[in-house]
Amino acid sequence: MKTMTAYEKLEKKLSENQATWLVTGVAGFIGSNLLEKLLVLDQKVVGLDNCETGYQHNIHQAIADAEQTTGKSLSSNFKFIEGDIRELKDCQQACDGIDYVLHQAALGSVPRSIEDPINTNRANIDGFLNMLVASKDANVKRFVYAASSSTYGDHPALPKVEDTIGNPLSPYAVTKAVNELYASVFAKTYGFKSIGLRYFNIFGKRQDPNGAYAAVIPKWVAAILNKDDVFINGDGETSRDFCYVSNTVQMNLLAATTNNEDATDQIYNVALNDRTSLNKLYQMIEDRLIQRTQGLKKKAPIYRDFRPGDVRHSQASIDKAYTLLNYQPEYMISEGLDEAMDWYVNSLTK
Repeated sequence: MKTMTAYEKLEKKLSENQATWLVTGVAGFIGSNLLEKLLVLDQKVVGLDNCETGYQHNIHQAIADAEQTTGKSLSSNFKFIEGDIRELKDCQQACDGIDYVLHQAALGSVPRSIEDPINTNRANIDGFLNMLVASKDANVKRFVYAASSSTYGDHPALPKVEDTIGNPLSPYAVTKAVNELYASVFAKTYGFKSIGLRYFNIFGKRQDPNGAYAAVIPKWVAAILNKDDVFINGDGETSRDFCYVSNTVQMNLLAATTNNEDATDQIYNVALNDRTSLNKLYQMIEDRLIQRTQGLKKKAPIYRDFRPGDVRHSQASIDKAYTLLNYQPEYMISEGLDEAMDWYVNSLTK
């Protein structure tokens, strides 16, 4: 008989014990995936979003997907608050009666932060501080927040280890480093211990393929399906640790519910400890789409200048997450792409 993983045991425990969770940025890509999983596990969820970069249809789809998985009506387990983390009163309202906070709301994207550092700062630092204060004052059991691999900055060593970072290379990276500093100070000053998750190139369903700041995988998928040109910044040998969103969901739930005191007031990488070049990624995406779509043929990408603020290579050690939180990724990049491609093809060819 197969031994259950720590995450499988947690899923079973949660499904038998209902709690109330706050997901900020619930209308976004990762937030809506967290919502879906929590609803499948029969949890109550409050979602906070101003829908500046997220979409209401992500919320509706997450609920519909959860209902399809369980065969149950689940909309009564979800409450949506249209609010802004830059407003303390909205954060306080959202935190009322909450057991666990999964703070995903932020203005992402390195290029966006370079073009508009002020708004990035307001959302990612002012908003983060508001959420910390509101969560502390509401005595939530755990505050888990989305940190970023951008915090490693110009430090060249691979794989990236949590306690060794370099100088930030963008305003976005600065904001995410400040989040970690604030979280640490709140632990020391107020005894309010949180957990930060440094995301490495997360991908999966409900990731927006449109707009100037779209992530590389959905952007390329949409372009290939539309038979448009695909542009690669640099020579294509830039590499990233691409991580499927289900692994990210696992880390959020493990972090929120851990009983290991040594695991709190900590930062963790969320990744695979793997590297995939942009050239290899393009090939993997194109091959999968050609298999799934009639009439598609191979087409070479177009190379252009490197993008300001980008690091050359990124790969994360996940030893700390494995040791302290029992994190075991369920999906490697190939398996994640297989699942993601089915969703992208279905959603983009409707």
